[in-house]
Amino acid sequence: MGPTLEALAGLIAVVAQLRDPEAGCPWDLEQTHASLVPYVLEEAHEVADAIRHGDDRHLAEELGDLLLQVLLHAQIASEAGRFDLTAISLGLHDKLVRRHPHVFAAPDTAANRGLAGDSAAVKVSWEAIKAGEASAGGQRDSSSSPLSDRLAGKVRGQPALAGAMTISRKAAAAGFEWDTIEGVWEKVREELDELKQAVASGDKAHAQEELGDVLFTLVNVARWCGLDPEAGLAGTNRRFLDRFSRVEAALGGNLQGQSLRELEGLWQQAKAQIRAEARSQDDSA
Repeated sequence: MGPTLEALAGLIAVVAQLRDPEAGCPWDLEQTHASLVPYVLEEAHEVADAIRHGDDRHLAEELGDLLLQVLLHAQIASEAGRFDLTAISLGLHDKLVRRHPHVFAAPDTAANRGLAGDSAAVKVSWEAIKAGEASAGGQRDSSSSPLSDRLAGKVRGQPALAGAMTISRKAAAAGFEWDTIEGVWEKVREELDELKQAVASGDKAHAQEELGDVLFTLVNVARWCGLDPEAGLAGTNRRFLDRFSRVEAALGGNLQGQSLRELEGLWQQAKAQIRAEARSQDDSA
């Protein structure tokens, strides 16, 4: 057994001990698939955050936390005799081999030669194989809206922003698309006007719907421009907190009683300081 497998075996044993009915941890023993859902999502977001920051030490730690979630779910299912980590691993192994015929099966065939060095073609092949698997497994029926049905299941567990991008991409690929980006901008303006009207009407439920429409349309703008809305918003969050912390520091941690003009002035100073620091770092690099 190599060091990686040995380390993984030790980790599996630790998780099993945490779930031991006699000598385990009370908190771990209380957990179910459902109760762990928030932790799975939290750890996945923390992995993404570590990647965005380029912090390898943090990334390794967060990947470990995410791996713990996988092991906990496998252990819980194993205790009920439903599936275990071996079944998960074998299933994933077979799926990867099956969906990469250009790597693992007859790479000299004409179809597989066409996938060599072409990631876009590989993606199309992956989706075609996946669709074939669903059909063979009886997952498709005579539904009159098969794409909508598949998307509903796909985005059900995704954060809303990621789900919107998934829906936007799939719908566009199916032909539900504007001719030019100007059509997308026109839709943004239309949805913004509707949001303003809904807010002015005082109908909160309607305003909530219109806000969702605005955000969804902006996701379409991001798709057209090849941008990542999740990364864009995460960057804005970081920049806001950086600037806001400087405003707080300038006021000794107390924002109460300050005029909007003074706060805006400090905000602009913070932006200028950050830009100057970034230029200084670039010059010294």
